[in-house]
Amino acid sequence: MFLKILLIILALFNLYTFFLMGWDKNLANKKKFRISEARFFQLALFGGSLGILTAMPVWRHKNKKWAFKKNIYAIFATQILLLIFIGRYVF
Repeated sequence: MFLKILLIILALFNLYTFFLMGWDKNLANKKKFRISEARFFQLALFGGSLGILTAMPVWRHKNKKWAFKKNIYAIFATQILLLIFIGRYVF
């Protein structure tokens, strides 16, 4: 039951980061104050990396910023490895 609730929370958080990337793209098009990359890194670290990775090609946002993409991919890969470790040795 706990795992199911955790997965639902994680899915909702990734949905939030997905739409936040779209909102930031909208702000960029309007030349308005934007969401910092540091904030996106924080969101990715707390579990929103899949939402950010999914949003990048959909919104065509931050696709050309290799430094940003590299860090998001690194966070995502670390999270996947952590999940594999937890799944193998904890459960």
